[in-house]
Amino acid sequence: MALSPPVVGFDLDMTLIDSRPGIGAVYDALAAETGVYVDTALVTSRLGPPLPDELANWFPAAQVPAMVDRYRALYPTLGIAPTIALPGAVESLEAVRALGGSTVVVTSKYAPSALLHVEHLGLPVDDLVGNVYAAGKGPALAERGAIVYVGDHVADIAAARAARTVSVAVASGPFAADALRAAGADVVLEDLTEFPGWLKSHAEA
Repeated sequence: MALSPPVVGFDLDMTLIDSRPGIGAVYDALAAETGVYVDTALVTSRLGPPLPDELANWFPAAQVPAMVDRYRALYPTLGIAPTIALPGAVESLEAVRALGGSTVVVTSKYAPSALLHVEHLGLPVDDLVGNVYAAGKGPALAERGAIVYVGDHVADIAAARAARTVSVAVASGPFAADALRAAGADVVLEDLTEFPGWLKSHAEA
């Protein structure tokens, strides 16, 4: 199906950006402040689910809302600078624009934090929606007419399904290519360096 013009959705963490160093720094600071042990390596190995879900693995339920607030307060100072764009991220966003299309980041990340990343790295993103996860991303994608959603997590495949759009999965996050295929991705790429070529072929199909 030709894309004319395409609206393409992208996940953020471990799809467009490698936020593990920044997120790890924030969790380390939170652990130091509270005296609560957090296995930062484990946390950063499974990025994707919403922040409250991860914090609930380390703090009692009654403390999670306060920890969410503190994490988000620390994030602009500790989480942004160490984060880098993943290989192919800028080129993939620009490939959509080259077809006359637009891009939207749809992420479970807190929207103000996500926007800080986009601005800091100069990513050419046209729109951004935060605080949505898995199938909950579907309405945001559908409302914008997205015809592709690119993500690294099995939850991103569920998002594409909910939006009735093409699921492109990249094996740059916690799931290997075989696991992404098994979860039902329509297309599996090793990373975003392969996306511009795939998009061009898809647009010409």
